[in-house]
Amino acid sequence: MRNSERPADSLRPVSIERGFQPQADASVLIRMGNTHVLCAVTIEEAVPPFLKGKAQGWITGEYGMLPCATSSRYRRETTGQSGRTLEIQRLIGRSLRMMVDLTAIGERTLRVDCDVLNADGGTRTASITGAALAIRDALTKLVQDGRLPSLPQILPVAAVSAGIVAGRPLLDLDYAEDSAAEADANFVMAEDGRWIEIQSTAEGVPFSQEAFLVMAELAKKGIGELFRLWDGGQ
Repeated sequence: MRNSERPADSLRPVSIERGFQPQADASVLIRMGNTHVLCAVTIEEAVPPFLKGKAQGWITGEYGMLPCATSSRYRRETTGQSGRTLEIQRLIGRSLRMMVDLTAIGERTLRVDCDVLNADGGTRTASITGAALAIRDALTKLVQDGRLPSLPQILPVAAVSAGIVAGRPLLDLDYAEDSAAEADANFVMAEDGRWIEIQSTAEGVPFSQEAFLVMAELAKKGIGELFRLWDGGQ
């Protein structure tokens, strides 16, 4: 059995706390096991230069990790972001932009800061899942404030990891499992079952198509459970 006797196809305990950071336009603290990420949205009444005058908005993400989020101090990126950080930010932004028709939100930017408070594997997938919920709340706030006439159609998005550890397919890897994985992947999916992005990597030896399909099925099951977090929303 895994840590806490978790079955191979089970998520870690998941919870969210909406409005965790009241100064933000919307915020969600998501906990997936011992991975905790604060996702906070700022609404900016402007768009990047390449979108000026094009009658559409923009959604983007920023990602960071607090120094004591890991077992040994994570050095602050004061002199520039690492390649890993930039890659995760781009993944978050691409995923969130799938949620809504950007022409429906006006010429404004929804900027999501995803700050990892505690890291135990799956920080990028937890960031996407929490950030998507925060985006939903930010769009609701725009309507409540009279800045949007109505709530645009929203496509819920969530993400999870899966991997092969000691020859065994596992869902939602923690850090110890991820470190020992022979293959691992991050899956981003829309609520209607369409894939948004898949990142998969072999560690040491290549993995088979059959192994990949097993990981994908595990991810599909886990993401389906994560969409329950959307229940009770605005």
